[in-house]
Amino acid sequence: MKNIIAIVQRELGTYFVSPVAYVVLTIFLFLSGIFFQTVLSSVLRDSMMQAMQGAQFGQGPPPIDVPGIVSRSFLGSMSVILLFMIPMITMALFSEEKKRGTIELLLTAPLTDAEVILGKFFAAASFFVILLATTWIPMAVLYIFGKPASGPILTAYLGLFLYSMSLVAVGMFISSLTENQIVAGVLSFGTFLLLWLVNVMANTAQGTSKAVLSYLSILDHLDDFMKGVLSTSNVIFYLSLTIVGVFLTYRSVDSLRWRG
Repeated sequence: MKNIIAIVQRELGTYFVSPVAYVVLTIFLFLSGIFFQTVLSSVLRDSMMQAMQGAQFGQGPPPIDVPGIVSRSFLGSMSVILLFMIPMITMALFSEEKKRGTIELLLTAPLTDAEVILGKFFAAASFFVILLATTWIPMAVLYIFGKPASGPILTAYLGLFLYSMSLVAVGMFISSLTENQIVAGVLSFGTFLLLWLVNVMANTAQGTSKAVLSYLSILDHLDDFMKGVLSTSNVIFYLSLTIVGVFLTYRSVDSLRWRG
C-alpha cells in the first residue's frame, strides 16, 4: 500500500507541476459554467412561459421542480464534457514514461506491476475527483436560491464517478500501448466516442442486437443515475468495465518485461 501511495503522490505532483492540470481545470470550469448558465436560463424561461400561459386561462402556475430539472440536465451534460477531459488526464500516464525512458526504472524498481498500475489509476481518479468537485461551484447556486433534493443529486454524482472511472481505466490502457501522448489522447477520445455512440446504434437496432447494444451503452446505464435511480446492475456494469480496463493495462505493462 505504501508503494501505491508513493506512486499516487508522484503522479499528482506530475499533474500539478505541468500546465496540463491547470489547463484541464480551467477549460472544465469554463465549460461547466457555460452549460449551467444555459440550462438554468432555459428552465427559468420555460417555467415563466408556462406560468404566463396558465395565467391567460385563469390558472395558477404549474408546479415545476426547477432545481431538480436544472441539476439533472446540468450533470447529464457533464458526461459529454468528460469525453473530452478524461483523455487529457490519462494520455500521459504510461506514454510519457515510455517516451522519457523512465518506464524501465519503474519496471526494475522494487514495485509490482499491479502497484504501478493501481498507483497511476488512483492518481488519475484523484485528479478527476478534484475536477468533479469544482461542479459544486455552480451547483451551490441551487442551494442558495432553492431547496433541491440532495438524494437524486448525490446519486447522479455517483453515476458520473463510476462512468468516469471506467473511462479512466480504458484511457490508461490505451496510454500503455503507445509512447506518444497525443496519439494516446486521440485514440482514447475516439474509443470513448465509439462507446458513447453505441447508444445511437441501439436506438436504430432491433431484437437481440438492440438488447446487446443497449447493455453495452455507457449512456443508458448513466441515465438511471441521472434520474436518481440506484441500480445494482448499472453499478456492476461500470465496475466491470473499470476492472477490464485495469486488467488489460496490467497485461500490456507485463508484456513490456518479456519484450525487453
